[in-house]
Amino acid sequence: MGRKPNGASSIYKANDGRWHGRVTVGVKDNGQPDRRHVSAKTEAEVIRKVRALERERDSGTVRKPGQRWTVEKWLTHWVENIAAPVVRTNTLDGYRVAVRRHLIPGIGAHRLDRLEPEHLEKLYARMIRSGSAPGTAHQAHRTIRTALGEAVRRGHLARNPAGLAKPPRLPDTEIVPYSIAEVQAILRAADDRRNSARWAVALALGLRQGEALGLKWSDVDLKSGTLTVRRALLRPKWAHGCPGDCDKRTAGDCPQRVNTRPVAADTKSRAGRRSIGLPDALVQLLRKHRKAQKAERETAAQLWRDEGWVFANPTGGVINQATDYDEWKRLLKLAGVRDGRLHDARHTAATALLVLGVSGRAVMGIMGWSNSAMAVRYQHMTDQVRRDIAEQLGGLLWGKPDPSGEGDDDGTAQATVAA
Repeated sequence: MGRKPNGASSIYKANDGRWHGRVTVGVKDNGQPDRRHVSAKTEAEVIRKVRALERERDSGTVRKPGQRWTVEKWLTHWVENIAAPVVRTNTLDGYRVAVRRHLIPGIGAHRLDRLEPEHLEKLYARMIRSGSAPGTAHQAHRTIRTALGEAVRRGHLARNPAGLAKPPRLPDTEIVPYSIAEVQAILRAADDRRNSARWAVALALGLRQGEALGLKWSDVDLKSGTLTVRRALLRPKWAHGCPGDCDKRTAGDCPQRVNTRPVAADTKSRAGRRSIGLPDALVQLLRKHRKAQKAERETAAQLWRDEGWVFANPTGGVINQATDYDEWKRLLKLAGVRDGRLHDARHTAATALLVLGVSGRAVMGIMGWSNSAMAVRYQHMTDQVRRDIAEQLGGLLWGKPDPSGEGDDDGTAQATVAA
């Protein structure tokens, strides 16, 4: 037999009785050939492994040489060194919870290149059987899919098993936006309470909770009637401020607790940084609110913290998100309307823009969406929208109805189909 060309795969039986195969899959960083080794008890088995390596080489999906990552090591490296510098604080918190509480305990011992979709599907099932909500299992799925996607891009994996795994099904919860009458009842109930304009901003403009609480007076131009969203309030992350002698297990309960993260951060996307026109009625509400805040400043005297927040606590500091949420719940009871999430106010504002017939591009700008797909999630078909569509369709097919309501001699209404 002639000599095989350089780089060709080789298969041979060694003195140890096992069959071995070597495949050149590329070039190492130092310029030397990257030649991989496989072995098996039989020639047929080693031929199968060699052919599999050759297919990976030809398709460009060969795993990079170097350390063999476990799932635990990769997830820890990804969340702390790859994700942490580039994602927002709240997003990173979600990643860390999913990684440390669910993914590492559940699948961390697997070798990264041997992780299968079935391992993930079994993990999701165990989580739900143990009492986790489907949404929690879905968050774990999204986290591992993102982490493994990065491993594929860097050549540590040939494919992303999370992209093949079936995520848990989320309950299809229908969100019903508040009606105009309900919105008016909420605003009437808020009129005599502190920061009443805060709820008008939520229901009319659809600002997220963090965006509304992160507004400063420098973001509001009442003369031109515009408001600019630049930042969002962050949820505090507490650490013990005591020397270690308090009896509280969690840092949030420590009497001397310290917030270890910034109060606010820039909005998470370019679309989130936006200017919005204010209705005249809302401008007047904000003028009234600013006057009331000035009186509170005089009452608080030296206790007032002049930080410029539009919606502040009685001494000028930021409003805690939990306090804000509790006030929303109290407001719904006072208004005598059905219970709902604070985020439902955002759905209400988006749906109101649909009812008004505002163009999709303008709606994206007002709501701070980066793509039109968000309209499907936030804009809901209401009875008013259905009636408008029915009237437009009827006018197109049958013309305008006879205002007298009288029909022809045969008892049918007279209508003209548009040509």
